[in-house]
Amino acid sequence: MSSDIVLPGQPIPLPRGPLPQLGGGLYCRDGAVRASLVGVPHHSGSTLEIRRTRPHPPAPNSVVLGSVTRLSPLQAVLSITVVDGVPLPAGEEFTGVIRVQDVRATEKDKVKIADCFRGGDVVRGLVLSLGDARSYYVTTARNDLGVIFATSEAGATMEPVSWQEMRCTKTGRIEKRKCAKPEGM
Repeated sequence: MSSDIVLPGQPIPLPRGPLPQLGGGLYCRDGAVRASLVGVPHHSGSTLEIRRTRPHPPAPNSVVLGSVTRLSPLQAVLSITVVDGVPLPAGEEFTGVIRVQDVRATEKDKVKIADCFRGGDVVRGLVLSLGDARSYYVTTARNDLGVIFATSEAGATMEPVSWQEMRCTKTGRIEKRKCAKPEGM
């Protein structure tokens, strides 16, 4: 059994052999065992159950996902919705700030926030520290950090072309972003 977090309604792969007893956090529908909680499935004797994964606030070195809510020439403001792979309950988002000096590791003086992020972009970042009383400082200064999902001006999903460009799948137009390197590459 892997240690991957499952979401409610997601099918659970079962090992070969006799079917285990279903414990808490699981149900059977249409012949498939499915999760009813966010958590990690594990065996406890002959019982398969899901231990609830409790969300926790961001801490330094936490990997977070969030959407860009505001832009200024000096910073981008994120609404953090996922911390270390665990989604936060609705309405309990945290605020993160990506300062211009935290966008990339090199040529920090040439960074323009408007060329790296747009409102609504989904960003993967790393928490540097607690910022002021309202927000966390977040960085995208690693290859695997940056924009992971964006919508073009035409309203279509965009795909990364390079670390600083994304292409609209509808029009083929290129827009500037600080892209995250896709996982597994």
